[in-house]
Amino acid sequence: MTKFHDTQPIWEGSFDCLAPFIRLKMFQNRLFQRQIGCALQFGRLEARSHFSRSSLLLNELKKKDQVESPEELAKTSHMKAEPLDFTNHAPIKAAKGKVYPKSKYESKSYQLPKWKEALGELVIRTFKLDMDKVRAGPVAGFYYYSLCKEQALQYEGEELSETAKFFYEDLKLPRTFSQWFQITLLHEWILFVRMRAMPFKYGRNYQQKLVDRTFADIEMRLFEEMNVNSGRIADQYLKDFNTQMRGAIFAYDEGFFTDDATLATAVWRNLFSGRKNIDMVHLEAVVRYIRSQLYVLSRLSDRDFAMGNFKFVPPNESVSVLTPEQEAQIKERVAEKYKAMDADPNTLPSNRSKLSYTN
Repeated sequence: MTKFHDTQPIWEGSFDCLAPFIRLKMFQNRLFQRQIGCALQFGRLEARSHFSRSSLLLNELKKKDQVESPEELAKTSHMKAEPLDFTNHAPIKAAKGKVYPKSKYESKSYQLPKWKEALGELVIRTFKLDMDKVRAGPVAGFYYYSLCKEQALQYEGEELSETAKFFYEDLKLPRTFSQWFQITLLHEWILFVRMRAMPFKYGRNYQQKLVDRTFADIEMRLFEEMNVNSGRIADQYLKDFNTQMRGAIFAYDEGFFTDDATLATAVWRNLFSGRKNIDMVHLEAVVRYIRSQLYVLSRLSDRDFAMGNFKFVPPNESVSVLTPEQEAQIKERVAEKYKAMDADPNTLPSNRSKLSYTN
């Protein structure tokens, strides 16, 4: 098996040589933002002039504060387009049920035999293992990767999940392996943003475990599902996916730290592959989806997130901003829960954590 995922972490190293490239990309992004503004203005004028039905819909939407959810917003699109299919209707040969070779020890529902549990707790207590580091493997490497992967996972002859329908049917994205990777990567970047807010040594560990599992899984799927029989070809695919990951993370980070227009540009270049017949409503729906996930993550404490107490908000659900009173109540309940856990002498060493529950 190729040890591609043992390479240097994606957030380390010097990128001085990329400075001209980054400046060029930033200039192209600013140019595309102006094009987005012009397109939106032209679209409004065209709708008022030629589409009375669209005007009625816009008037109805103005009566509301906002569209209920990203999915509902995407469905307001009036572009007559079918979901793209670059495979010429080739069957999707996904290995049914293989999200990843699951270990029973990584399952939240699995209970160790009592003697194994006692031995493990003794080892943790004796050697004073840092469970916040140990926990990164099963939480980030398995649970969070499974969440990201399943958002756009598809099986031959089976109905798509609600989240997959949002990406493939509402947003008209092609059902290809490369597109699945881009959707998975988008969700991984959302988690990266929260992981960076953790203490550095823990956040970095969580990110690396997630990246390692991603490329290990892609390598397995290339051989088992995509019928790649050459190690050299598989290595080239892995290098291409690694390059896509680095570029997408740079682009999404720039959008996250600037404005929604820049973020929409990054979404257009990566998730929509920079295609020309893009609907601005679809871009807005994805940006709303991203901002909703990031808002929920920003309200999670480090300990809650590190314990795996997060799920992506489905695209057919909306996220409302908490009032200061609601936020204070939630923080109070979380603090009470973990204070009691830390004070309880019967709490197992494997369930203890040094991470904050008040941030």
